Amino acid sequence: MTLTVGFDLDMTLIDSRPGIRACYLALSERTGTYIDADLAVTRLGPPLVEELVNWFPEERIAEMADLYREMYPTIAIAATPAMDGAREAIEAVRAAGGRTMVVTAKYEPNAKLHLAHLGIEPDVVVGDLWAEQKAQALRAYGAGVYVGDHVGDVRGARTAQALSVAVATGPCPADDLRAAGADVVLDDLSAFPDWFDGYRSAAAARA
Repeated sequence: MTLTVGFDLDMTLIDSRPGIRACYLALSERTGTYIDADLAVTRLGPPLVEELVNWFPEERIAEMADLYREMYPTIAIAATPAMDGAREAIEAVRAAGGRTMVVTAKYEPNAKLHLAHLGIEPDVVVGDLWAEQKAQALRAYGAGVYVGDHVGDVRGARTAQALSVAVATGPCPADDLRAAGADVVLDDLSAFPDWFDGYRSAAAARA
């Protein structure tokens, strides 16, 4: 059976803070509404609408989400680098004959633009799923491992009965990730290939 490993996107595979910050500033300028972009990028992970409710009245949220997503490709994609170890983590799974997938709360077309721009090529990309909802995609593709940076990612992995591997590169400290139930906590994705080798060796020994 092919091992499928899922990854979150923002602050797991990509450092989306510069691009998202620029997009919030542009949205603020265009709408005349104050947005503290520096604060917003300290709490990445949940869906866009959960941030927009802090700055816009409820009746404007859907409109502002559409506008943000429309502006995003020209503002945020080029400004967003890969996280340390991101490409190597994907390649480690591929080299072992595994399948990779990205499951993210980000709007799926924009998630695909980020990955294409950075030359990161997972086998599957599923967007618009957050926290426990991520289990839908993880189960559908039989993911045995899910890697993310947020306690919501841990909840998604556990709901899918996948091994939860957390990286302390996002808004959630390592202790919070462990408290949420992460099975493994790494400093960043640079540590993933060695961990993955050990995980596969242990699995083979049990087989």
